[in-house]
Amino acid sequence: MKEARLLAVVGTKNSGKTTVVECVVSGLTKKGLRVGSIKHIHHPEFTIDTEETDTWRHARAGSRVVAAVSKKEIAVILKDDPEQALGSVLEFMARIGLDIIVVEGLHSSIGRRPGVFKIVTAHDAEDLRQRLRDTVPPILAISGVIARSATRLANVDVPIIDSKADCSKLVELVERELVRR
Repeated sequence: MKEARLLAVVGTKNSGKTTVVECVVSGLTKKGLRVGSIKHIHHPEFTIDTEETDTWRHARAGSRVVAAVSKKEIAVILKDDPEQALGSVLEFMARIGLDIIVVEGLHSSIGRRPGVFKIVTAHDAEDLRQRLRDTVPPILAISGVIARSATRLANVDVPIIDSKADCSKLVELVERELVRR
């Protein structure tokens, strides 16, 4: 079984991460690749498992993993520390035959891994400087909000690609670096 490649899209809130993920996932899928994605949700009280549902009752009874199966989808709910469970989720996604796993957010764990390719998003030059300072290479590109107004930035030697205006260019870069290597 070939190993799924990881691509992290990291940046501050409302800097264009989700737009970049949509571009990359859509473009790679159209090229016939099997793509999965992981989204970090910052809201501390967020839960997909609502009170009084059967899955909630299973978890309340002590189940650490609850799977809800319907005709259209399967949802797996891990009741665990997200940092610890992330490895299990990545292993599961790799085992089902994905070519690429795109992770949105989770900068503190994925953005600092040296073997993970990254696209960094930012609002402006100062925000970008902070993101780059906190991100471990390899960095494939800069995108998101900052890419809509800047085509070149001092001391930045990675491509700046606007995922809205030039999605195909960003997808080509990701495919060349993650798939064809």
